[in-house]
Amino acid sequence: MKELVAVVKTAKERKKVNFTSEQKSRINQATLASIIPGGGQFVNKQVLKGVIFLVIFALYILHLFSFGFDAFNGLITLGVTPREDHSLFLLIEGVLELLITVIFFIFYAVQMWDARNVAKLNAINPDKVNRSAKDILNNLYESGFPYLLTIPAYILMLFAIVFPVVVTILIVFTNYDFQHIPPAKLIEWTGFETFSSIFTLTTYRETFGAVFSWTVIWTLLATTLQVGLGIFLAILMNQPFIKFRRFFGVILLLPWAVPAFISILTFSNMFNPSAGAINSQVIPFINNLIPFLEIPALAWKTDPFWTKVALISIQGWLGFPYIYVLTTSILQSIPGEWYEASSIDGASPIQKFRFITFPHILSVAAPVLITQYTGNFNNFTMIYLFNEGGPGSVGNNAGTTDILISWVYKLTTGQSPQYNVSSAITIIISTIVIVISLIIFKYTNAFEMED
Repeated sequence: MKELVAVVKTAKERKKVNFTSEQKSRINQATLASIIPGGGQFVNKQVLKGVIFLVIFALYILHLFSFGFDAFNGLITLGVTPREDHSLFLLIEGVLELLITVIFFIFYAVQMWDARNVAKLNAINPDKVNRSAKDILNNLYESGFPYLLTIPAYILMLFAIVFPVVVTILIVFTNYDFQHIPPAKLIEWTGFETFSSIFTLTTYRETFGAVFSWTVIWTLLATTLQVGLGIFLAILMNQPFIKFRRFFGVILLLPWAVPAFISILTFSNMFNPSAGAINSQVIPFINNLIPFLEIPALAWKTDPFWTKVALISIQGWLGFPYIYVLTTSILQSIPGEWYEASSIDGASPIQKFRFITFPHILSVAAPVLITQYTGNFNNFTMIYLFNEGGPGSVGNNAGTTDILISWVYKLTTGQSPQYNVSSAITIIISTIVIVISLIIFKYTNAFEMED
């Protein structure tokens, strides 16, 4: 590692060095020898490093002939004999082998780069090159210890995160549905047919349009409600004329203290049209208090519109405490002199909020507020626990209040599972969330640190 650091430090120096023909020959010799991993290190007289690289290469070749080629063949064919070949397992094994091969090629490129650059360093200053096993191990411990800790973590991330994502993406390009369940029937590659069917077939297109439009409406209204309510209550509780602020602060945190799972199920019972507390107690109480309103009992769980109203309201109630706590902490960091100066200049409360409070909140909390929107975009728990995506249906297993993520769940767990379509929708969800988040992060400068 130390010699590599020295190579980097002497990069400008190497540009100024005119290597002799003999030195160039040795550098090229080390580079060509590294075609077989470890060969370049042997040329540079780094025996221990060369042995390690050669052993890694030998193990990969052994693995390739014992398992790798069969895995690649299975990935291409997805099996040839029903009930004997399991297409899904072959797909998974093929992707696993693909990731192992990617790791090997990264190693291959690194060892070739190492051989060439150490050869250049050797031509410039041979004393900086570690050749003995003891020097290499000491250098690895002193300079390479961080790499020894982080590389296994990156490899673990590759298999824990990238691996399932790649499998999901590849399933989209197959016909993996209820008519093709391995091992009874084989899965076949179908190209972009799944994506095409979502946007061209009438049944899928109408269902996707209905679910996607409601997902966007749900995300914008529910999140904006919880964010707006949290900021409003935080500003209100921060006013000096409010008494017993600590007591009210504890009360406002209660929705956050109760597990959301319990709260959603409780609200589901409360909004029951026939026996729920909202229709049987709350609405009659309001009617007695304000007789001229005459609010009728509402079909909270049988009419799609009122179900959506209930969902948005409940999410606003469940989500505002977190924003309230976040905003309260931010308000404490705003200097009081700013408000005093604005009062002297004749600023109204709305102007103070617009030009002082809100910009300061946004500059600090923008990344968190964005995650609130992306979180609700995929808020499966709220949608499913309240009314299982109902009432009614918009086709293809999707209910009138299903969002994309809950529709994906139904597509994979229903009586006629469609794994390829659910994978396609999952990719669409991920793409939307990533693209919108990156755009907002860019234009709000969310991750730029102040000087």
